[in-house]
Amino acid sequence: MTKLKPWLSLIGIGVFAVLLLAVAPSLLSMHWINNLGKYCCWAIVAVGIGLAWGRGGMLVMGQGVFFGLGAYSMAMHLTLETAGPDKVPTFMVLYDPLAPLPVFWEPFRSEAFTLAAIVLLPVIVASILGFALFKRRVKGAYFAILTQALAVALAVLVSSTIRETGGDTGLSGFKYFFGFVLSDDANKVMIYTIAAALLILCLMLVWQLYRSRFGELLLATRDAEERVRFLGYDPANVKLVAFVIAAVMASIGGAMFVPIVGIITPAEIGASASILMIAGVALGGRASLFGPALGAMAIGWGQSTLASSWPGGWTYLLGLLFILVTLFLPMGLSSLVGRVRGLIRRSGGTPAPAAVSPAPELEEVTR
Repeated sequence: MTKLKPWLSLIGIGVFAVLLLAVAPSLLSMHWINNLGKYCCWAIVAVGIGLAWGRGGMLVMGQGVFFGLGAYSMAMHLTLETAGPDKVPTFMVLYDPLAPLPVFWEPFRSEAFTLAAIVLLPVIVASILGFALFKRRVKGAYFAILTQALAVALAVLVSSTIRETGGDTGLSGFKYFFGFVLSDDANKVMIYTIAAALLILCLMLVWQLYRSRFGELLLATRDAEERVRFLGYDPANVKLVAFVIAAVMASIGGAMFVPIVGIITPAEIGASASILMIAGVALGGRASLFGPALGAMAIGWGQSTLASSWPGGWTYLLGLLFILVTLFLPMGLSSLVGRVRGLIRRSGGTPAPAAVSPAPELEEVTR
């Protein structure tokens, strides 16, 4: 992993914030503002995956579950807001004009409840799932398969509940976002700004975590879990915290995805979507701060741009790129920085620094 001085990373976050919050809205058309907002939502998810996978060694291949929890929580509120007070959504009326609103829909009329659900639902689900898996020391491929299976199960469940969730067609046709008209360009820019600001906040949080004692302990758990246990720490608890934080970030990304894109379907939360999220993180560099976010945004751009001009082949190009990066740059494109610096040192006659073993990380934890 390429280690930068803390103040350099902070400056990078500042530059990134200026580009997203000031430069982009003043230069881009509304079409690209919406697309960039969508990329920011995926980048929020990717930042959480970078924390759990890159720093904690947990290959979370089921982030579509938490993305879906946030997305459907927001979509249910926007659907009810569009339908009006005490009204039933239109798609439910088509199936049964006399059917009452499902009980679990009713609380989502409240804005406060919706915002709380976006945060608390992934915390509850991730805590239960993580506790059950980490306490039993489930890790590696078994952990990845189980989390991906949950994403598949949730997508199938949503597809089969047509009257309650819209099934495969999903939820769409939103007109309002917490009282703001979604068709207004000024409101679209506002929603994009919220998504971009949330991405910056997530980067700031992860930057702080990487510098903290918890970040060092999480890294030590990834590299030498048994030694951490012998030092008196419970690796399950350390992993659980990172897993829950990643789940909340995925839920927030899903919640902001809905008003920007205007629709949510099971296809956005299933196994394919979860793998696409992982691919972006792997491409950018899972162990770096900016790599996951930039990789996810690059994959999003490819999906939006190449899919329209080359619908039958862009996925093959993505697969080829992923294979090449895995073979020649296992730590992602961000590792190119370290390689270039190493070449410069060698060409200048300065020996490259020796690789750091996990032992100093453990010694730092015990202080």
